[in-house]
Amino acid sequence: MVAGGVVRGELRPVDLARAVGVSAQTVRDCEASGVLPPARRTGSGQRRFTERHLAALVAYRALAPGMGVMAAGEVLRVLHARGADAALEAVEAAFAGAHRERGAVREAARALAAVAAAAGAGGREAPAVLAGVRAREAEGPLRIGGVARLVGVRASALRVWERVGLVRPVRDPRTGYRVYGPEQVREVRVVSELRRGGYGLGQIAPVMEELRASGGGEALEGALRRREEGLAARARALAAGVARLQDYLDLLEAEGP
Repeated sequence: MVAGGVVRGELRPVDLARAVGVSAQTVRDCEASGVLPPARRTGSGQRRFTERHLAALVAYRALAPGMGVMAAGEVLRVLHARGADAALEAVEAAFAGAHRERGAVREAARALAAVAAAAGAGGREAPAVLAGVRAREAEGPLRIGGVARLVGVRASALRVWERVGLVRPVRDPRTGYRVYGPEQVREVRVVSELRRGGYGLGQIAPVMEELRASGGGEALEGALRRREEGLAARARALAAGVARLQDYLDLLEAEGP
């Protein structure tokens, strides 16, 4: 409703900012980037916002914890440019990505358990990385043939594992030969156990990345557990954000074009 040239219930940038808990500059940036629909300008060029803008900003802020600020902003921009169906497709993609990531974490945890179980069978010693201890200094430096004999794999397999990044030997600067130090040997042991357990190279890759990042089996278990908890929290946040997005969609539908 218009009264005296002013839309009833209009908000200044500072009013909208206070309502959501952001800065007035953030509000202006959101409007300029398309996260918010265009605001009415007064005769002096000042922005004036409405309930529609408030609902859009609430939806954006609610989506951000579950899918990230950039992705949340893109959902709102897509909504304003291409409509609700396109925006919901972007949200579905975020849910699917979170599901895949959670599956990868669970697969890594299962792989870790499989390595530990396989290493304990038949009296074999568990790989040092999984036991949470340092690599054995006696196991290196070795060339590729020595590592193959030590672990019981083919040298050709080691070359394949290196090519896809599962193991990372260094090169002797004088000879150019591959050299496996204690850390590289324990990586070979882990990959070998996973391969014996039936895991493919693609499944092993994220496990090795986590092992390198965490530094040990116990640390990896904790890291995987924390990551899954974090992903679960993200999924809950995303669901909450979608609820606020639906509020905005309902408002848009009620108001009409």
